[in-house]
This record gives sequence, C-alpha cells and structure tokens, in this order.
Amino acid sequence: MSRLFWGCESLLNIDLSYFKTKNVTYISGMFYLCKSLTNLNLSNFDTKNITDMYGMFCGCESLTNLNLSNFDTKNDTNIRKMFYGFTSFTKIDLSNFDTKNVTDMSWMFSNCKALKGIDLSFNTQYINNMSGMFSGCESLINIDLSNFDTKNVTDMNWMFNKRKSSTNLNSSKFDTKNVKNMSYMFNRCESIKNIDLSNFNTQNVNFMESMFGGCSSLTNIDLSSFNTKNVELMSGMFSECKSLINLNLSSCDIKNNIPMNGIFYECKSLKQNGIITKDKKILKEFNPNLPDEKYNYYII
Repeated sequence: MSRLFWGCESLLNIDLSYFKTKNVTYISGMFYLCKSLTNLNLSNFDTKNITDMYGMFCGCESLTNLNLSNFDTKNDTNIRKMFYGFTSFTKIDLSNFDTKNVTDMSWMFSNCKALKGIDLSFNTQYINNMSGMFSGCESLINIDLSNFDTKNVTDMNWMFNKRKSSTNLNSSKFDTKNVKNMSYMFNRCESIKNIDLSNFNTQNVNFMESMFGGCSSLTNIDLSSFNTKNVELMSGMFSECKSLINLNLSSCDIKNNIPMNGIFYECKSLKQNGIITKDKKILKEFNPNLPDEKYNYYII
C-alpha cells in the first residue's frame, strides 16, 4: 500500500473501514502530502506485519485528529519522516508504539510546529539515525530524553534544529561514542540557555558545522569533554551565539587545515581575546580577507 494516496492534496475524507491489511507489509508514504485531510480513522488497521512506515503521514498539515492506539509496530524497522510536517497537531500519543526493531527515526517529527506534547517512552536500542528528529518543533518546550538509548546512533545532524521555545535541553545521558555527524544539531535553538554536554563522547565525530549556530541565548558552552581529533568541518560552529561569554576549548585538538570560516561570526560577547588549544598551538585567522565588521576573529 506504499504511496496509495500520495499527493492527493485536495482529498478531504477517506473511508477505510473496509480495508483488510493483515497481510500488508509496506505502507510507506501512504498518505504523503494529503494536505487537506483533517481526520483519519485507522481503527480497523491490522499493522502487525508492517515493516516500513516511512513518511506514512508526511505533509498531512491539516490533520488534527489521528488515533494510532491500535497500531502494532513490533515488526516495523523504519519510521523516518512518519509525522513530518504535522503543522496542526499539538499532541501525539505514541505510548503504545513498540520500536524495539526500528533503526531509523530521522526527521520523524520535523516541522511539527504546533506540537506541545509527546510521549517518548521509546525503545531506541537499535536506532542508527536520529538526524532532524525534532527539527522545527518550534512549540515543543520540554522533551524527556532520559530513556533514550543512543549507543548505536551515528547521525544526529539537525536533530534539535529550530527548537525556538526551549530554554533547556537535557542530553546528559546521550551515548555519542558512535556518532559521526553533529552538524546543525542545536542550530537556531534561539531560547536555549543551557546544554549539558558533559557526557558527550565525540571521538568519532567528523562534522560539527554550525552545531551551535544561532543559539543566541547561550552564555556558556563547556566543551571540556570534546575530542575533535577526527573533525573535518567546523565552519560556523558558534556563529551568531551573540550572548556567548565563555567558551572552553582547552580539550579540543584542532587541525590547521580544516574549514573554520565564520566559526565565531557575530560572537560579540566573547570575553577572550584569544583561545588556545591544549597543545598551545596558535592558528591564524580563518579568513583574513573577510571584513572585520562582519566577523569577529579569535585565535584558537
């Protein structure tokens, strides 16, 4: 049943009461871009054999009523983009979701702009991709991630991008030893004042581009636990962190040849005249040809 109603943008109602789905294995993109649907009754759906729900409701921007309490997801491995673009939803009840076999949750709730509550009592032990998972959840103030098992995750890029309402984010229990990509992870979290990164293991991270870009309310970032020996890209990492006063990069091993353009762009509150790496090696300005009035340069 994959893509069965894909792109039916003007569809207002669908009667699915006679559907028999016990033998169905794929329903990825089934209601993709059904922009006008406001209600969807799936109470008779038998989903015990479904293995792929990728983008099932992606782009259903008018949907305000969706009951998934009967969904059996124990065999599902892919829920990527499942609720992407739920711009009208304020709460999604997924308390019955069995995600023990899921490997991909990337962009799952991305652009759910009105979402204010979500139950995340998920089993995430086999998840390898969480990129963009909460990106654009502008109204979601608090997320309880205390039970998240991230030991197998390799991709967290854009994970919390544009979380504009959040003032605090507790990711202290994250196991990040296998993560390779953290680019844009906290980008544009404009209200966030504190991020606990004390437990972050970044030994395998390759990309940190704009990781904290646009976090304009952050005053301090403690990166003393960071290992950057394998990082290949740090461009704009702290760009537009306008309130940032202190920045501890003492543990960072920064290579001379990696792109760092705009790393401290608009960091107008930084007190340090220079920041020195643990080996006391001083690197030159990243791009001396750019005008000083636009870029504040610091020696790293």
